This record gives sequence, structure tokens and C-alpha cells, in this order.
Amino acid sequence: MTTFEAGNITLHKVREHVWEIPPEDGMRVPARVFASERLLEEIADDKSLQQLKNTTHLPGIEKYAICMPDGHQGYGFPVGGVAAIDAENGCISPGAVGYDINCGVRMVKTNLTYDDVSGMEEELVEALFDAVPTGLGGGGIVQGDRDTVDAVLERGVDWAREEGYAVKSDLEHCEDEGVRPDADPSAVSQKAKDRGRNQLGSLGSGNHFLEVQRVTDVFDADIADAYGLEADQIVILIHCGSRGLGHQVCNDYLRDIEQAHSGLLSKLPDKELAAAPAGSQLAEDYYGAMCAAINFAWVNRQLITHQTRTVFADVFGEPWEDLGMELLYDVAHNIAKKEVHDVDGEDKELYVHRKGATRAFPAGRPEVPSAYRDVGQPVIIPGSMGAGSYVLCGGEQSLDISFGSTAHGAGRLMSRTQAKDEFWGGDVQDDLRGQEVYVKAESGATIAEEAPGVYKDVDEVVSVSDALGIGDKVVRVAPVCNIKG
Repeated sequence: MTTFEAGNITLHKVREHVWEIPPEDGMRVPARVFASERLLEEIADDKSLQQLKNTTHLPGIEKYAICMPDGHQGYGFPVGGVAAIDAENGCISPGAVGYDINCGVRMVKTNLTYDDVSGMEEELVEALFDAVPTGLGGGGIVQGDRDTVDAVLERGVDWAREEGYAVKSDLEHCEDEGVRPDADPSAVSQKAKDRGRNQLGSLGSGNHFLEVQRVTDVFDADIADAYGLEADQIVILIHCGSRGLGHQVCNDYLRDIEQAHSGLLSKLPDKELAAAPAGSQLAEDYYGAMCAAINFAWVNRQLITHQTRTVFADVFGEPWEDLGMELLYDVAHNIAKKEVHDVDGEDKELYVHRKGATRAFPAGRPEVPSAYRDVGQPVIIPGSMGAGSYVLCGGEQSLDISFGSTAHGAGRLMSRTQAKDEFWGGDVQDDLRGQEVYVKAESGATIAEEAPGVYKDVDEVVSVSDALGIGDKVVRVAPVCNIKG
């Protein structure tokens, strides 16, 4: 197959797993999809390809807009999308970041093996569910006053370290050491701060989760050793974001940008791509507010890590330090960052929008923590509750073909409404229990929405990333127990 027809959109095969929509009808650059033929058919089932085409109309976009193999329809911009836009002459778009700013994942290692946990799954899942707030609305580990929220927004994980919720190595193994220095708490509305004040240290709802996992496959023993991972090891994966605060930041700035920059908006094919021109006051304010929300999300995951360490110490009767509960890495999914990339032989500062996409820098890039700089950044790709997840390493080709990015997960196949029509939470829970996976959630509806059948094949998503050299397979992990909102 050399072309793929999706309604009125034709994609041309550039090479294996790379499909391109040539520029037409006002597109500033081509659009590219990284996918196998099967995944491309799934991506074409919704509005993802049209949204990707629309993205190419943004001023200052460089090279091409990208959809990753886990791509699916989002708000204005496809989830699984990457767009790198000139930070001096382009724009920044809240819709190309998303509502859950710095939705991301972190993996915590242990020195436990599967045999150490076997038989204790129910006790562990109940204890974790009791210790980590889940679900919609309020309820967090820390009830923050105004000064606390401002400190979190400004200082990120360093605030958690000073308050006793983190240790120095947590900062050293987090993207950007857990703080965006461009954060501006004053650019975050009081309404946003009020929404986040009682949610510090909570999973939230939807696809957010905390999952105990075991390493089942090692693909690259040398990099796995550098990451401190080995077969049969128990690890913990935490997936959540900036909660109501990040959602409100996105909403606030979308509305403000729509009004203040209506001229630019009128030239875009979708108002959900509302963008502020680089250098404008709203672009600066949104960037500062977004960076503050990024810090909030990192602290949110750090507080959940603290609770998780406490639970494991209680259940296994040893201090968490003796259980080897060190952070492997924390990486953001929904983010726009100023990064310098080579564009046609010239270094340019770009707003790299990654919405449902993961940074995947290879060895040598200075932003990679020193512990991993010689091998490349860890990349964590969660799958469904029944399919397992992956740890990858930033691939050698990622800077050349994807602005240092890869997929962020399995990607949804169906909406939450459709999932609840097709699955019954109790049945899903029983099926998973038959596979020795213990799941606890606020409601059966949540479990139905997140049933394994709702998601794409994570193995195939990761295989595309690996084949393209943008994220190389290191280990695969399988779920043991899982809590959800």
C-alpha cells in the first residue's frame, strides 16, 4: 500500500510507518502520521486526521505536524499530536497542550520481586486505595492555603522536598528536576488556584491510575541495568496531572485568546486551535501559567509517591528506603516547552507542543538527567489494565523526525460513553481478577470506561516507535494491582 484514503484525505506512504498528507488548502507544512497500517485505520476512524491537517495552519509551525501511533481525536488538536512552532515569530496554542496540563507518568522502582508481593495483592490494593484520594472533585493529601498553592506553582518538587514529601534524588530523576523556572503563579487565576487547593495529592478520575507492576520482559539488558530494572522486579506506575487547576488554566486562556486575538482565530480552520502570537502579552501569560500548572502536576505525583512509599513500608514492614523505592523517572504528556531544535541546519527556539506525546531525548542531550545522559532519557508508555506497559529509551532518530518525541500510551479506541455501553465494570473486574490483576475504583462505571478493550494494542504502538528509532524498547511490565478514580 502506497496511499491510504480516509474520506477526503489522502495519505502517502513516505516509508515504513510514516504517512504524509501533502500541503493543500492553506496548510503551511505537511502533516505526518507515524503508524502501522492497522493503527492508521484506527486513527482514521475519528476526526484525528482532520484535526492534524488543521494544526498545520498555525503560524510558525515548522517541518510538519505529527500524529503518533496512539493518536485519537482531541480538543482541536489530536491526542498523540506534536507541533513545533517558532517561539519568536509563531504562536502558542492552549488547545495543542490540552486541559490536563502535565498529565504525565512516573515510575517508582522497588527491590521487591513478584514472589514478595504474591498473595498480598488484596491487602496492597486496599491500602493504596485508602491512602491515595481518587475520583472527581476535592480531596487531596495536602489541603493547601493560598501561600501553599503559590509556593507549589512557583517551586514545584523542591517545595515537596522542603516539606518532607520528597528527597533529593526525586528531583534528580524528574523531567526538568521537577520545576519549570518560567512559572508565573500570578498568571494563574484565583478560580484555578481555588480548584486545585484541595486536590494536591490526588489521582482524579478518568484514565488516571496507580498501578503496581512486575517486569516481565527485558529487551535491552544494558540500558535496563542503567535504569535499575531487571526481570521479575516490582515497580509502581503513577499517572495523573494538574487536576482542576490545569483545566481552569486552559479554559481561562482559551477564552481570553479567542477574544484578544480574534483576527488570528478567523484565519484558522477550527476555533479550538485558538492561539496567542509569540511575544504577545497573552502568549507570555499563558506560558507562565502553563509552567506553573506543570509544577503543580509534578508536586501532585510526588505527594502520591510519598503516600505509596508509606503504604509499602506499612505492608512490608520495612522503611521505604530499604525497599529501594527510588524514582526511575517522571515525564510529562501534555505540555508546550521552549526547546532548541535543528530546523534545516539552523538551531531554532521552538514551542514544542506535545499533547498526549512524550519527550524522548536520546543520549547526550543536556536536558536528560546526568544519571541517564550516556544512555538516553527513560520513556514510560502505559497500556491498559490488562495489557501491560513499557519503558523505552529516547531513540537516536527522535530529534531528526519527531522533535524528540514519541507516543504516550495505548490510545483510546472508543469514547467513555461507548465503553459504558459495551462493558460492565463488575465483569471487567472479574475478568482481570482471573488474570491475577486486582483492580479497585470509585465505581464500576470507571472500570468499564477503562476496560482493556477500550484501548489500542500497546504492543503495536510501541513496535512502531521502536522501528522508527524514536523510542527504543527496554522492558515490558505487567499489571499486578491497580487503583483508579
